[in-house]
Amino acid sequence: MSAIANRTAVPERSRPSVGSPGVFTSRKRGRGSASAMNWVALRMLTGDRAKYLGLIFAIAFSTFLIVQQSSLFVVVINRTRSFIVDVTDADIWVMAPATRYLDEVFSLKDNDVDRVRSVPGVRWAVPFYKGSARVIAADGQFRQTTLLGVDDASLAGAPEPRRMVLGSVENLRDPDAVVIDLAGYNSLFPGEPLTLGKTLEMNDHRAKIVGIVSASVPFGPLPVFYTRYSLALDFVGRERKLLSFVLAKGAPGARLSDVTKRIDDQTGLQALSSDEFGWMTIWYYIRNTAFTTVFGITVVIAIIVGMVVAGQTFYMFTLENLKQFGVLKATGTTNGRIVSMILLQALLVGALGYSIGIGMDTLVFMAMSHQEATRDSVLFWQTMGLAAGLELLIVLIASLASIRKVLVLEAAVVFRG
Repeated sequence: MSAIANRTAVPERSRPSVGSPGVFTSRKRGRGSASAMNWVALRMLTGDRAKYLGLIFAIAFSTFLIVQQSSLFVVVINRTRSFIVDVTDADIWVMAPATRYLDEVFSLKDNDVDRVRSVPGVRWAVPFYKGSARVIAADGQFRQTTLLGVDDASLAGAPEPRRMVLGSVENLRDPDAVVIDLAGYNSLFPGEPLTLGKTLEMNDHRAKIVGIVSASVPFGPLPVFYTRYSLALDFVGRERKLLSFVLAKGAPGARLSDVTKRIDDQTGLQALSSDEFGWMTIWYYIRNTAFTTVFGITVVIAIIVGMVVAGQTFYMFTLENLKQFGVLKATGTTNGRIVSMILLQALLVGALGYSIGIGMDTLVFMAMSHQEATRDSVLFWQTMGLAAGLELLIVLIASLASIRKVLVLEAAVVFRG
């Protein structure tokens, strides 16, 4: 009996432990099985090249439209505050209480500048003019322009020196001096080299170009001129009230929100930080113009196209491969493994289509950046992230119907004629 017990007993060292080679080999086989199923899924996906490429094209086209239209919307709507962004030396804009956005100017009184200066927490305050003027070139051609008048003494509100293409901001102190933006110069003098000293006529006054600046692209197509505040009033003609805004700078250490509130309370005017005024202008255009509707419709169409085309194509692909899925079920493949195969197919198609769509957008925006009117057009990472989330949603919705069809599939379907 003892001999038999000795022969049938399993030696202690032969029992597999947690870290034994036998268990490790078994786990490797499990991973290999998953890899094999993934390989089968990819072979099924690329078996019909026409449907495979159609899926990728649908996702790529949807991505292209979503990213292009949303990025262009951001670019265009951001132009509405271009003049605010270009004023970097002041951080507070003071205006009439009824003002709703940048281009809606209600003139202030000249003594409003002194009233703002007297408010505690205000470091300095200067007048700023924004209006329009008609310019007549030497050849007799005339254009309506945007005219900005900066403080005579400090030149606060003038372009940053680093953005000057030719000339200097200090040249504005010269008699009859104006600085023109680069796009406006090319519009008034098409095909001519960039040179200083050209003269124009503004309201029967001589204006001499002493600088060219690469300013932010404005919302409208009008050339932009900078000049001194007193000279701007001469260009547009004297009226009782011509002060458009008061630019102010908060004292060191003072909170802008506290300073603007004190200006509101003590002067009865509306005071906003540069950022607040910029967003107020943006929201005005979003609520009161057709930009949001036009761009939004295109984005919605892109989403619908992606869902309908990709969903229908992916569903038809699943129907044509029902027997293959039936074979997998008949051989013991679990529903969870089959679902993971379908999701792998959907995510692969989504990733390829998204990458191609982003590549197409990159080429388009690179071409647009070399054009004068669209030189500030850029792809924003926020819009690319939005498109990635929407495309993930599209491929998941497209795969839902396919997953349901496979889950209710009977393995016996493979044996039917």
